[in-house]
Amino acid sequence: MQTTSRTFTIIKPNAVAAGATGNILDRLISNGFRIRALKMDFLDRNRAARFYAVHRGKPFFEPLLRFMTSGAIVVAVLEREGEDAVEALRTLVGATDPALAAPGTIRHEFGESVTRNAIHASDSPENARKEWSHFFSDDQIVEVDYQPSI
Repeated sequence: MQTTSRTFTIIKPNAVAAGATGNILDRLISNGFRIRALKMDFLDRNRAARFYAVHRGKPFFEPLLRFMTSGAIVVAVLEREGEDAVEALRTLVGATDPALAAPGTIRHEFGESVTRNAIHASDSPENARKEWSHFFSDDQIVEVDYQPSI
């Protein structure tokens, strides 16, 4: 039986507003990720502050909250063959600063700045589970096997 692993992502307000959601989702799927949960959402200040609580007190906390509450987001639980979903997504997403992100990465193509970098990718399997629980209950994560045709 093949091992799979999961991770979590947020398509940020600037990418959603720019109409890049479909292109980003296509990039995820064409790089071997299956979507197990997906929805468009809107963070109010309280939800954003809870999600980003680890950054409370840092100089970028307030600007981050303002940005993340400025428009719609798209959140997703992603699954991939193997044990490297977190690492694979972070590689595909690219460096936090789009100016330093490698060509071909999502942030290089769709990001604008360190804060407005188009997409969030969890940094560990543990944080992925914690992060997706802000948006999805266990029964909202689809367990049906499927293979997207690319």
